[in-house]
Amino acid sequence: MAHVAPYKQAIVKDLVSRFEKSKVVGLANIHGIPAPQFQGIRKNLAGRASILVAKNNLIRLALKEAATKRKGLEALAADIDGQTAVITADVNPFKLFKELEKTKTPAPARGGEIAPMDIWVREGETPFKPGPVVGELQKAGLPAAIEKGKVVIKKDKLVCKAGDKIPREAAQVLARLEIFPLIVGLDLKGAYEDGMVYHRDALAVDDVVVRGQISQAGREALALALEIGYPAKETVPLLLAKAAQHALSLSIESGFPTKDSVKFLLAKAQAQALALSSAVPAAPADESTKESG
Repeated sequence: MAHVAPYKQAIVKDLVSRFEKSKVVGLANIHGIPAPQFQGIRKNLAGRASILVAKNNLIRLALKEAATKRKGLEALAADIDGQTAVITADVNPFKLFKELEKTKTPAPARGGEIAPMDIWVREGETPFKPGPVVGELQKAGLPAAIEKGKVVIKKDKLVCKAGDKIPREAAQVLARLEIFPLIVGLDLKGAYEDGMVYHRDALAVDDVVVRGQISQAGREALALALEIGYPAKETVPLLLAKAAQHALSLSIESGFPTKDSVKFLLAKAQAQALALSSAVPAAPADESTKESG
């Protein structure tokens, strides 16, 4: 790193040390997070994860150097995008992702940001008193008016569609209406653990849903194995029990006596005898019996 300034070399050295010693290395986008909120996030994560902001090119250099000792680490560089923070932690990447998602909070727009969803201002009263604010609302495209001494929005208005830039005039009005359309917080783009890099699409999977799917797959696999008679550690006891039940049923059906079937055969014989007895008409009484009666 002869071409790198001494202070930058120190940063890279620190990063390499963190990358080599930490169980999990993550990269998060921190664009748009106000300084006070960022400091609060760092404080909340103290003891579980550490955060270091560095230039993207220095992070790439450090990843490349640390990858000589931690195979696959360099692949994490693909998740460097925008303003980046390095996160090192001992919790697994999926728990780290959940922790960082909890740091996200609604925030006001300043104008020029991309709307993450459709932004609506709903019909109804506003907290404003009649005055110049009506003109400001109308300038932002809102159907504002004064009714019974109050400033009201006459009908629902779509201010900005998802994916569009939020106009500055609209952003100012939304802030005054306490409508916070942005979600800011540490956005984990990728994390490395034990030679594997997990990107956001994998980290964002709902583990409760996945566990349910795995359980369902296990039940279905067990049912299929039993149906086709496939022997495995999990199926052998159930297959033996199923075979014993079938053998007992066959023994009873064919009348073959065994230690297990004889009691069922006797019960079956008794039931058949009673059925036969009830089907035979009773013998008529003789004359002497009738007379003595």
